[in-house]
This record gives sequence, C-alpha cells and structure tokens, in this order.
Amino acid sequence: MEKGNVIKHPLSTEKSIRLMESENKLAFAVDRKATKADIKKAIEEVFKAKVASVKTYIDAKGQKRAYVKFSAETPAIDIATNLGLM
Repeated sequence: MEKGNVIKHPLSTEKSIRLMESENKLAFAVDRKATKADIKKAIEEVFKAKVASVKTYIDAKGQKRAYVKFSAETPAIDIATNLGLM
C-alpha cells in the first residue's frame, strides 16, 4: 500500500488530546485496507518518528482510526505542534 494513501488526516478530538498528553499517543483517520504494519511504516516515514505501537478500530461510521503510540524519545506533542493541532 502506498504511504500517501495510508494516513488520511490526524484527529483532534478531546480524547486524542488527552491521550497525547497522558500516553504519548496521536490518533489518525486511516485507509480501511491499511494494516498496522502499513500505518507504522507510513507514520515513521512521514514524521521521522519512532513508533512503539499501533492500535486500530473501525468507528460507527465505518471509518478506520489508528491510535499511534510513539517511543519515549519522540514526544507526540512535538508532532501535534508540527501538524498544527496544538
């Protein structure tokens, strides 16, 4: 899967902001066909950041979301600032 098509956009919800502050995670809307490995690779390439884990789920509207936990040396808040979320 092409990395440009994997990540659609970051999610800026109250929950995602709370996760960013407490657990060093960011939430993204992703392609339904993307695997966790595809998402991890795309995030690492696009943001030049080390990913610790990826959790995905499909919401009630049928959109796939990914919660990406970054490694300790990569603060999620820095990436959020670069994206204009903060």
